[in-house]
Amino acid sequence: MHTSEAPRLYARDPLLHSLVPGLTGLAYAKRARVPWEYDKDLPVVLLTGRHGMGRTAVLDALERHYTGRLPLAHLDTADSELVVELLEELVCALAPDLGRRFPLLLPGLVAVAGGHRDNEPERSRAAARVARLLVACDLEPGSRTEVAQAWASRVRARLEEAAGRTEAEGPPGAQESRAQHPRAQQARAKEPSGAARPHHDPHAVHYAVLAEYFERYTRPRSAAPLRQWYQERYVERARNTAAPEGQDGLVRLAEWFHRGGDYRRAAEQTLVHAFLEDIEAARSKWQRLNREPRPLVLLDNTHSAAGERLIDLILEYRARPEAAHHDPLVVVATRLGDAPPAATEAVRCELPELVGTFSWRRTGHAPSAGLLVVPLTPLSRDDILLMLDSASVPLHPYLASALHTVTGGHPLACALLCEAVLNQADAVAAGPSAAGALGPRNLLDLTTKDGGPVSRVILERLLPAQHQRQRLVPLSLARDSTAAQALAAHLRLDGPEQLPANAAADYLEAEQWQHETPQDRPLAADPLLHTLLVHEARRTSQGSDSRRGWQEIHGFLRRHHTTRGEDSEADALRHTLAAGDARTVVAALSEEYHSEQDRPSALRWLDCLRYAATAPAPPAVDWADERAATAAGAHDDRYQDIDEIDRCINRLLHGLWYLSDAHAEPEADLCDDIGAELAFLSLRHQTWRAVLSQAARTWPAAARDKRPLPLPEL
Repeated sequence: MHTSEAPRLYARDPLLHSLVPGLTGLAYAKRARVPWEYDKDLPVVLLTGRHGMGRTAVLDALERHYTGRLPLAHLDTADSELVVELLEELVCALAPDLGRRFPLLLPGLVAVAGGHRDNEPERSRAAARVARLLVACDLEPGSRTEVAQAWASRVRARLEEAAGRTEAEGPPGAQESRAQHPRAQQARAKEPSGAARPHHDPHAVHYAVLAEYFERYTRPRSAAPLRQWYQERYVERARNTAAPEGQDGLVRLAEWFHRGGDYRRAAEQTLVHAFLEDIEAARSKWQRLNREPRPLVLLDNTHSAAGERLIDLILEYRARPEAAHHDPLVVVATRLGDAPPAATEAVRCELPELVGTFSWRRTGHAPSAGLLVVPLTPLSRDDILLMLDSASVPLHPYLASALHTVTGGHPLACALLCEAVLNQADAVAAGPSAAGALGPRNLLDLTTKDGGPVSRVILERLLPAQHQRQRLVPLSLARDSTAAQALAAHLRLDGPEQLPANAAADYLEAEQWQHETPQDRPLAADPLLHTLLVHEARRTSQGSDSRRGWQEIHGFLRRHHTTRGEDSEADALRHTLAAGDARTVVAALSEEYHSEQDRPSALRWLDCLRYAATAPAPPAVDWADERAATAAGAHDDRYQDIDEIDRCINRLLHGLWYLSDAHAEPEADLCDDIGAELAFLSLRHQTWRAVLSQAARTWPAAARDKRPLPLPEL
């Protein structure tokens, strides 16, 4: 009986068992150390691919196998809007397993997070963020709520004390500037410069927060070097000119961050540098000599603004020409689509290349030279055979090939369909009456364990936006963007956009399903996505009387293409066939066969035939699928009213229509019949003989291999 376990990853072994162990120094599937790779310089590993290619699944597998064995953090960067939020998450995840509690980064994060205006909601959020950091770094015992309340109370007391002193002393003067000088701040036990500021002033808040942090959580001797480090970063950014009198680097960091724009980017750069220097300092000389496993950070969805910015800052830090040391942080990140366009010097490597003698080396001085891009590729038929290997009953011999053809090896679709097949196999084992639902042609009609259509579940995972998905289901039946716009108007698709079809195309482009707005192709040009959308349109058809019914949609599209002229004849015939009216299509093909005489018209006829035969089959509730039997001649007695040539075209059309389905088994006899019908037609047409004869030789092999049917050469 099939049981659910932790998902196994297929075709990802080079990444899991070779690259990442070499980076961390720890084997993936067993408790053993392995030799370190890239001792002096570590790449940022970027896994790329479309939705469902297994990017998140790889990170989940790494987390399962390495948690508790080395310092590890796993973040979905799409959940955060700012780099500083990601740094807070990293600190909270890594601090418990690191020997050092981020002494350099923590005051910077406290300065940024603790600064707030004088309103209670903002003050509470700031206190909660600081408390989370203090608890994670083991600087405060107790719950986060208790620590946050205590922190807020102490900071408020400092601000009130400072406000009271301000009333007593009058407006700030020169002594305030002297009090703000770094040496004066280090010498005084309590907040020196905040005393001369009103409590609602954000500057006063920054000083109070930093005074509270340094007084309570650092030793006097260690506070000065930490402040000095931030002061030096400020001086470096000012191109080594002297800092203005009284400026504190940490206060300026917080001010720049809250100012936003370029100032915030500069503050984020300083914080990321502090984070990586803390990571480097956390590893003692003994740990390095003993080759302790390196810390591992897993960053998902770094196509988000904050994720992309964090990766850029890490790469910039590692590319500094003056860098004398190298941080030991292993970063494995994912990105939807391809690598960033600006990553011109990144090293690209296919999965099979990661095994054996692969050795990464920085090839340039640009930050992107520190990036190792690994595209996640589709699965093979052999991978699918392994996924189906645990079936409780023998499966159809063509099922794995059909599944691979339908999905194109897409990992998510393969996994969910294989799961549905295994569940159905269990049902067959329990009761043979379910056996008929386990053939290749029923793949997309299978259900999940919860009883929902598996095709719908896959589609929801690939297109998360429900509104756009509902639009794309009927629009997927259109030939191109022009037809899609006309159909959208006919269906009265709702939405704020003036052109719903264009909005759907923009959504697909944003989700990395296409890289440009289609003009002469379907909105969803990806084969898997198009197959799922068309199947969903068929499954949810609302009947022949509905404006959104299958017959009505294809009838409208047929009329639309009829008005577009002779060049759209094939499209009109395709929609006619999709509505189940094969007789009309046969009649049109027969008329052209008998009337045309020149050789170019033979190519046009073949092109029209093969394109019309790609029509999606009508819903089963409206139509009985007898295409294979009709192609084999089993129903020729139904067509006594037409001549032998028309019956031949009818058999040929039905055979090609049947074989065009992605999940149809390319039966040898049926493929051979395609050649025989074309040969028959070639002998009965004086000028088309050579063209049709060549198609008779090449189309059967292409049909068997599930390749596009080639047009003969003139």
